[in-house]
Amino acid sequence: MARKAELSFFIPGKPVGKGRPRFGRGFAYTPRKTVEQEKLVKSLAIAEMEKEGFKPVSTSVAVHLIARWPIPESWPKWKKQLARDQDLHPGKPDLDNVCKLVLDAMNGAVYKDDDQVILLSIVKAYHEEPGVWVFVSWEGNYGQLGAKLV
Repeated sequence: MARKAELSFFIPGKPVGKGRPRFGRGFAYTPRKTVEQEKLVKSLAIAEMEKEGFKPVSTSVAVHLIARWPIPESWPKWKKQLARDQDLHPGKPDLDNVCKLVLDAMNGAVYKDDDQVILLSIVKAYHEEPGVWVFVSWEGNYGQLGAKLV
């Protein structure tokens, strides 16, 4: 029986977007929050790859992300329920920045480079358990992976 060409892992906590490079004293640098989050994502990806016995793939990949923001405790019950029912959606950070951080962090860990991503889907929602679910598939296995409800 062939092994599944797929991987999934969870990044706990409020989703973090990739910060823009900053400039100071003639140098460009990446914001600390971005560097720390990319290290976390890469370590989680490597741990899952090793657990499954995979090496970074060199084929095309599909990536599905489910980014879940915490429901603010200060909200009234009716507003919390709207968030749970997906009738309200989170604001910042922008979804594309969350995606960029995760894709960049998986370079060299899950795949050689994020230019191998040929299919990308991402969902943004409130949830009781904030974090980002990451689903990656390859070898033509692009169909239902990650097609789960928030």
